[in-house]
Amino acid sequence: MKTLRLIPDGTSIRFMEDRRFSFPLSGLLIVVSLALYMVFNLNFGIDFKGGTLIEIKTAEEVADISGIRSQLGTLNLGDVEVQEFGAPNDVLIRVQTQEAGDLGAEAAQQEVVAKVKATLGNTVDYRRVEVVGPRVSSELASAGSIAVISALFAVLVYIWFRFEWQFALGAVIATAHDVILTIGIFAFLQMEFNLSTIAAVLTIVGYSLNDTVVVYDRIRENLRKYKKKPLTEVLDLSINQTLSRTILTSVTTLLALGSLYFFGGEVIRSFTFAMIWGVFVGTYSSIFIAAPLLVFLNLRSEQVQIPNETDEADETDDTGSVTS
Repeated sequence: MKTLRLIPDGTSIRFMEDRRFSFPLSGLLIVVSLALYMVFNLNFGIDFKGGTLIEIKTAEEVADISGIRSQLGTLNLGDVEVQEFGAPNDVLIRVQTQEAGDLGAEAAQQEVVAKVKATLGNTVDYRRVEVVGPRVSSELASAGSIAVISALFAVLVYIWFRFEWQFALGAVIATAHDVILTIGIFAFLQMEFNLSTIAAVLTIVGYSLNDTVVVYDRIRENLRKYKKKPLTEVLDLSINQTLSRTILTSVTTLLALGSLYFFGGEVIRSFTFAMIWGVFVGTYSSIFIAAPLLVFLNLRSEQVQIPNETDEADETDDTGSVTS
């Protein structure tokens, strides 16, 4: 029985020629993403804004969203958001952070929960109640930002020691490209950006880095193997040799994430969406950004040193391929 091959053996796509289009496209997408962030900002969840979140399930098959909104509007709680959450009778209620009273900020948020429950009564099922104070939300936002920046810095240091500075800089630029585009899509769609989304962004950093390192490792091997080949040809060869592995990894990951997105419920939807987007942009950047950047960073084969290895003689058969 023949095995299914998404990418035929001996593929020789000239990816380096596409950098004339991929670099301007990525530059444009980065500018648009930053503009969207500055204009619309992110739709921060309760983790970052603070406030009260209450998830309820109504007895009716279809919840009366406008009726619930009218009832809660009489409580003078400030900004109150009421929206359908998953099933037609699932409702998510968000209430802005209340000013701290004599008993403190936490007591003020707990008072919101008591008022909402008193208004809606026992006719609904209270499935989830979360209260986050303004101080905690501020700390979470700072910690999330530090986590992403620290991850990018750790990538730079690791690749610098693992390879050379050109590889390190290329990997960080490609990874930052993925993070910025993820922030841009969330600003554009105004999907909720919460702690689980930060976790997804950090996972994207790891996924993108893994793809990039696989390609970089093959590039380093081929630079030592084909010393007389032009750099662009070596890069094309390396990407083609790892292309099957890259595509198969992306497809299998997307199959799992697709199931989570459609059947995992609203609670993890922003996380899985960020991951799905991250797989696409991570795969794209590994092929069309990370590798071509080595051309602009003036990488030369004589700069690539592999410890405990002697120089190999040039191969006479430049068409040979290495299994990924």
